Amino acid sequence: KGISEAGYERPTGIQAQAIPLILSGRDVIGSSQTGSGKTAVFLLTIYTRLLAAGPNTTGKPRALVMVPTRELATQVADDSEKLGKYLEFKTVAIYGGVEYNKQVNALKEGVELVVATPGRMIDLYKSRTLSLDSIEIFVIDEADRMFDMGFLPDIRRIISRLPVRRQTLLFSATMPPVIAALARETRTIFMEDLGS
Repeated sequence: KGISEAGYERPTGIQAQAIPLILSGRDVIGSSQTGSGKTAVFLLTIYTRLLAAGPNTTGKPRALVMVPTRELATQVADDSEKLGKYLEFKTVAIYGGVEYNKQVNALKEGVELVVATPGRMIDLYKSRTLSLDSIEIFVIDEADRMFDMGFLPDIRRIISRLPVRRQTLLFSATMPPVIAALARETRTIFMEDLGS
């Protein structure tokens, strides 16, 4: 119902290619231009996986989406609220430039999905406010921008704190060599949207 109300009628090229692979449990990199529906790919597959896993009894986040900017964090969180409107999943956006305690309190209330920028997320992890030990799905969105902005060391640091048994998804408009190298580190499948 949330998908229908969001106006989706048929999948885009990247959605048609990536969603079945991700639902099969594979790690995937999706390369496709901005506006092609990459956000829906990872949100819908996250929701499908969480629904199959059953209720969250720990209150700890089970999915983590890393984004380069707070604008993108709020956009992804808004899309999450639309697509998951009829689900009992809570999404929290974590980014700098806003009141720290508000985000801390939101996390303490229990959450399934965290959408975060690297700096604030690392701050919350260091303060033991944010636990990463229940993460089942890890997403890097707009990976090319993330690396252009110098976040690669932070991303590697975050990856080192995540459970080894997890699904990793990277989405990017372009595919610079650093992303291909990171894909090899995380054993992801490369998939390019050919616009079909």
